[in-house]
Amino acid sequence: MSDFETDHDVTETLPPIHELTRAQRRVLGTLVEKAFTVPESYPMTLKGLTVGCNQKSNRDPVTSYTEDSVLDALDELRRMGLVAVVHTESGRTERYRHYTRKRFPFTEPQLAIVTELLLRGRQQLGELRARVSRMVPIESLEDLRKELESLCAQNYLHASGSLDRRGVEIDHAFYPSEEAAGRAALSPADDSPSAGRSREDEMFSRSPAVSAASRPETRDGLLEELRTRHQELETELQDLRQQLELVKDDLAQLRQSLGA
Repeated sequence: MSDFETDHDVTETLPPIHELTRAQRRVLGTLVEKAFTVPESYPMTLKGLTVGCNQKSNRDPVTSYTEDSVLDALDELRRMGLVAVVHTESGRTERYRHYTRKRFPFTEPQLAIVTELLLRGRQQLGELRARVSRMVPIESLEDLRKELESLCAQNYLHASGSLDRRGVEIDHAFYPSEEAAGRAALSPADDSPSAGRSREDEMFSRSPAVSAASRPETRDGLLEELRTRHQELETELQDLRQQLELVKDDLAQLRQSLGA
């Protein structure tokens, strides 16, 4: 007997989604990320989802949501047709899954891109590709740009300038109007010589001891590789901690059902 969902498929009759609150973004982003990276723990329990929302890796800002606040966000996302509750065969614990693919016309790389931005906010292309590649392979920056161009054309993302400029920043466009008004806007890059330079470029240019000729040719590639590996290790550690919490939760429920 398979799991069953309590939410009916009414996504086609729901209005388009243009805004998500901070809690909605974190909860939805965590559900999608874990579906990609830890499929054996998906759909997720409320406890596991709360742990995932508050993990210290690949989250900005780091939060301390309670299970009640995560449950409130889940209820809101359910009403928007973005989340469904799933009852397992045993019926012991409700689990949650996302319906993002039904509510948005995203390709798999685009879904991973939006998910990463929901979890961490604005990023430069190199770091965005490294983090998105944990969920869906992105073979090159050119492949990333193609997906970003499509998302920008559909008004799901904003960019600080042309996507072929170094240092350009990308962010999602789901901020509520009141939150967007309090954020520094992504301003287009200008045409000055320093426009579009990455943080690493500026670090080198500020140091008089490092000349252009002495910059390592493979610096960008090495930095991206190191960032990717570091992020992978952080994520693997957090996922192991989350799975341990889920095992403890299931064990406690089993003991309770046995009257131990």
